[in-house]
Amino acid sequence: MCAVAVSGLFPAAATQRTSDPGGARLKEAVEQTVADGFPGVVAYARNGERESRIAAGLADTASGERARPHQRFRIASNTKSFVSTVLLQLEGEGRLSLDDSVEKWLPGVVQKNGNAGKDITVRQLLNHTSGLYDPTDEPEFFAPYLERQEWDHVYTPREVIARAVRHKPLFAPGGGWSYSNTNYLLAGLVIEAVTHHSAPSEIQRRILAPLGLKDTSFPVTDPAIHGPHLHGYDLAGRDMTRFSPSYDWTAGAMISTVDDLARFHRALFTGTLLRPAQQRELLTTVRFPDKPAYGLGVQRMDVTCGSEPGTKRISAWETDGAGPGFTSVSLTTADGERQLVLAANVYDLGAELKDERPVPHSEGLGKARTAALCD
Repeated sequence: MCAVAVSGLFPAAATQRTSDPGGARLKEAVEQTVADGFPGVVAYARNGERESRIAAGLADTASGERARPHQRFRIASNTKSFVSTVLLQLEGEGRLSLDDSVEKWLPGVVQKNGNAGKDITVRQLLNHTSGLYDPTDEPEFFAPYLERQEWDHVYTPREVIARAVRHKPLFAPGGGWSYSNTNYLLAGLVIEAVTHHSAPSEIQRRILAPLGLKDTSFPVTDPAIHGPHLHGYDLAGRDMTRFSPSYDWTAGAMISTVDDLARFHRALFTGTLLRPAQQRELLTTVRFPDKPAYGLGVQRMDVTCGSEPGTKRISAWETDGAGPGFTSVSLTTADGERQLVLAANVYDLGAELKDERPVPHSEGLGKARTAALCD
């Protein structure tokens, strides 16, 4: 699963490591998150050129290995901002338009039951206004994993899309907003149709290699996390680290670290990766009542820096991710000066599918957010 505004769910913590003595309040927030029920938490914060890295708790409850800031984790829907960046680069090169129809690039893929690729644009995929159904909201979709423990089970992107179009659209394209992983699976297929290369290889060539993101990877079917990494857990403490990423693909299959995510988002939000016209498109949000201010794979939010009347509010860009065993959030202030990337190793997919809270309750994320972006 992939979530928007994971910040509303996040918990608090308990044991640390920091390279910056100025991060005392961040350290306290991370420790609260562990104390509130997360086995481990890792965080990166930046204020200008000054950086902090903090870890608390355990990476592996079985072995007792401590959490460390350099450890990898599944970033889930944070993947979407990598995908939107590639498509925006392709538009800047004149190889497609975000106003092209899905049908132009993927003929016959989105049709039947009221779904029509000719009426949906690439832009509507990226800002979740396509109206396409998301089958990963269904408990039965995850039965191979959660019921039969077939952790290596593979869904291809086209299988997931085919399941989506068996359902009627939620609304006419452009007529509403609904978060759907189907949108980003189609976006990945558009990348492949335009470039004639795999979507993971385009992300590697265009983003990971130029930025030196050596701890970031894009597994397609491999259910393991290789190298130093956090283990991920459900609420009962079951280890969910081994889990096929195939169903998530360009909607959320990537693995990274807090440092690599921070480096990518620093480059993205300061305009290093995109031409000015595409940068404006990235940050142009759609607004519907009671829905997030969502751009193209990124979300705009305001951070309140206190509880007193007239308290300062800071505008920030956010991406987040939630999937089996892991929850994470990345925040960059609109001026690019401050960042927070935080990951914790609990997310209970089974609970979410039953509309239950998938993480322990904690105020830790809110405190971490304030410490990193306001202090």
